[in-house]
Amino acid sequence: MVYSFISGGSGGLGKAFALELAKKGNNLFLTGRSMGKLSAVKGEIAKNFGVKIICYPCDLTSTQEIAKMLEYIDGQNIKFNKILNVAGVDTQKAFLDYTYQKLLFQIGVNVQGTVALTYQLLARRAEGLEILTVSSMSGVSPMPYFAVYSATKAMLTNLFTALHYELKPLGIKVTTVMPGGIPTRQDIIEDIKGQGLWGKLSSMPAKKVAEKSLKALKRNKIKYIPGFFNKLLRFIMSIAPKRLVLRFIAKRWKKQTKDAF
Repeated sequence: MVYSFISGGSGGLGKAFALELAKKGNNLFLTGRSMGKLSAVKGEIAKNFGVKIICYPCDLTSTQEIAKMLEYIDGQNIKFNKILNVAGVDTQKAFLDYTYQKLLFQIGVNVQGTVALTYQLLARRAEGLEILTVSSMSGVSPMPYFAVYSATKAMLTNLFTALHYELKPLGIKVTTVMPGGIPTRQDIIEDIKGQGLWGKLSSMPAKKVAEKSLKALKRNKIKYIPGFFNKLLRFIMSIAPKRLVLRFIAKRWKKQTKDAF
């Protein structure tokens, strides 16, 4: 049986992707840390779409839990036509304000879990596999006071840009999405408000991000940046003196902290 895999399937953006794929008749394999939240998403989708949905809770920082999930996948003889890497931890604070555990957790979810899952699921691919990874505009430049998140997202952008070329001869499409703010939780909504006009122009609803990102994936775009303002911002940051960019970011992001997980 062929399914579309979504990590972070119980979050706002993961749910938006799940709904868009269900509309197109894709069976869904949703994973996240909370079975309760996954079940709620499954119930909402099942009411409206006649697709098969499997929910499997998994902590992406745990190699043991990933191994158990893969064992289940193999036991059910599941193959994947899409891999959507949506799960992420957006803790925002100065580097020295992290606890050691929180530091490893953010890196574990954003990088280790995403890379390990992609590697393992490639061996369980169906014909015509498509891979979509959610990076961030935050990965365009190093970001003082958002340094860990920014670095993890830059790593994902670089890795999956390279894989776009590596996997192309195998008929596999790979697209990296680099959105701005997506108002899916109250803390993110407050964060966007705190950024003023900048945040408002950079943000986009999850449904719109999901729709446009899947279209970009279908066209096999290497990178997709949702929204004209974000495209313009990326261009400006690429030509502006790096020292000025970093000073601006440091001044702006020093005022905001967030520890959502």
